[in-house]
Amino acid sequence: MIKTVLFDMNETMLNLSLLKENFDKNFDDNYVLKYWFTKLLHTSTVIGSMDEYKNFGELAGVVLESLFYENGKMLTNETKVEILGAFKSLPAYEDVPKALKLLKENRIRVVAVSNSSLEMIKEQLTNAGIIHLFDSYYSVDSVKKYKPFKDIYQYVALHEKTSVENIAMVASHDWDLFGAKKAGFATAYIKRKEEIFNPYYLQPDISETNLVDLVKKITEIK
Repeated sequence: MIKTVLFDMNETMLNLSLLKENFDKNFDDNYVLKYWFTKLLHTSTVIGSMDEYKNFGELAGVVLESLFYENGKMLTNETKVEILGAFKSLPAYEDVPKALKLLKENRIRVVAVSNSSLEMIKEQLTNAGIIHLFDSYYSVDSVKKYKPFKDIYQYVALHEKTSVENIAMVASHDWDLFGAKKAGFATAYIKRKEEIFNPYYLQPDISETNLVDLVKKITEIK
């Protein structure tokens, strides 16, 4: 039985539309946001594999500078602040509040786990109007190792005082669920965009395109 559900933040619960608008102001390329995010993930993974750590804000800024440089564009401090600042105001997807309330009704703890700092997580959840639906939230700053390294998943399980078999991880990223699965959690994939779940990663236990439907399946896990 699932007693605690962990949620990824960006693109799982929070819509990146606002962030995309800011990228579109500077690039005529529909894939530039995805490229930036992929490059950011690659950087955090390489640093983590070398047992080094820089916080999300630092990495995001450096990767953004690299993106502008690669495209022969000048990145002003004003533009940098505008783009990265958009993270604080990302709106929640329409299905998020109802899904979280359903978990609360079933007496299941609701927890956010993010690569962002604790301060950023608090701002994001507050600005999205859903912080009151969370029991707690955790940042990788606590372990100085980004997802999908197992450290943060194990850290959360320890501090939530919950056995791994009673925890489910919800994310729209296959790599995040791969890490959670390796940590022993049940995994639930919310498909927010058209892409294939990597066949070389451990596959999710549940998959849906609507978060409410996904959560209903989680409450049925025995």
